Amino acid sequence: MGKDQQVRSLFADAMAGRIDRRTVLKRAAALGVAAPVAAALAQETMRTALASEEGKLNLTYYDWILNLHSPINTVNEEFNAVYPLDAQVAPTAGFGIDTFIEEARDKTSTYDAYIGVTPFLEMIQLVEAGVIEPWDQYLPEGALDDLIPAIRAEGSYQDKFYVWPFLLDVIVQGWNSDIVAKAELDPEKAPATWDEFLANAKQVVDKGAAPFGLTFDFHAWRSILPITHSISTDVYDPETGIFQWNSDAAVQALEIMKQMMPLANPDVLNEGTTDAGVNGTPDEQAFASQQAAYYIKYQNAHLRFAGTWPDPSKLRLGALPKTADGAGGTVFWTTGSVLMTYGNDKQQASDYLTTLTTDQRIWEHSVTGDKSKNETAVGQLPVYQSMWAEYEAQKPAWLADWAFAIKDGLGAASAIAPTKMSISQFTTATPFYVAYLKGEEADAKTALTKAMDAVMAEYAKM
Repeated sequence: MGKDQQVRSLFADAMAGRIDRRTVLKRAAALGVAAPVAAALAQETMRTALASEEGKLNLTYYDWILNLHSPINTVNEEFNAVYPLDAQVAPTAGFGIDTFIEEARDKTSTYDAYIGVTPFLEMIQLVEAGVIEPWDQYLPEGALDDLIPAIRAEGSYQDKFYVWPFLLDVIVQGWNSDIVAKAELDPEKAPATWDEFLANAKQVVDKGAAPFGLTFDFHAWRSILPITHSISTDVYDPETGIFQWNSDAAVQALEIMKQMMPLANPDVLNEGTTDAGVNGTPDEQAFASQQAAYYIKYQNAHLRFAGTWPDPSKLRLGALPKTADGAGGTVFWTTGSVLMTYGNDKQQASDYLTTLTTDQRIWEHSVTGDKSKNETAVGQLPVYQSMWAEYEAQKPAWLADWAFAIKDGLGAASAIAPTKMSISQFTTATPFYVAYLKGEEADAKTALTKAMDAVMAEYAKM
């Protein structure tokens, strides 16, 4: 086949959508097709391919959501009977969104909606890259007003609503009441202050009730930030949203974490084994194996890993401790869905999210699990005020009391401020505060000033 014929064949395949974008670019380069022409041709093949998918709702989920919430599969099957639907695992790990950004640069999208966004991590970056558009014009009437106000604010940016919330998490303390009782402590009483929390954890070890008095997840949004919120929530720059790493409250929080270290499992500062290190963390194993009494993390971790105990009813949950004169705050976030700018079937995406987030089978399974399938409770909760009003008026038999306590705890909780740095704010700061926790840096203020300087240097490059 001559070169001219090969070029004509390339154009025919691209215009018919028979080959993907990467194949177009590869063949075009081999044939010496000018770069602007090749790029336009690649965009056309994507447009043609996507057009063939109009009339089918293409969704993608962060994998852990599908793994933990099996009733989603039933919801999808039922929705598919009304409107064609394809749900896939997202091409993401460690909150990565590069695939979505790359497609948006070509003004295309494989998916109509992505379910797996945490607003403080990805929202601004997705908005500013043109990957997502607001939900506002597609929402059911009254939907925004029905959201818990703090959660509505969390998913909004520049007065537009970008992240439709699905699953609610709040950082709390939990404990193994059996271990606590063996340590001759009150198994029904949550430590109210960090001093009490540390003293209790030490007594657990001293009494030989468990190898470790406590455990925690060292990733910043799961540890130093919520502990800081228990002291003060005025710790974000109003212009950039960046956490003030060397603020007095953050320094005090890091000093509290340093006091936790001798009472925690020795591998507590290790990265996780899954999802680019952010999941499968050592704290989870320590709590699941009943090696640690007290645990600081979001409630879904306590419930999932206590679910592996011989008697999961031994789990207790309470508000995060605070300093004696602290604000008593904590951190919450939701995991939700974004609407792709270059996707299709946008009204159908809204209809799907309405169906998904209000389906009571999702919430019952999240609270109770399914013993017949060996699925533990997850503990993530719904976000609608009307739903909670119905629960309060007539409590479902499956709804545990702790669920109300977690939801009510939102009054003292604050969302982490979003920033265009996304996850890089935390990955940049981590080595500096971890150096203090390991004893490689002697002073908490010095460690966090180095973290602050490094974060701002990265921000300046953006």
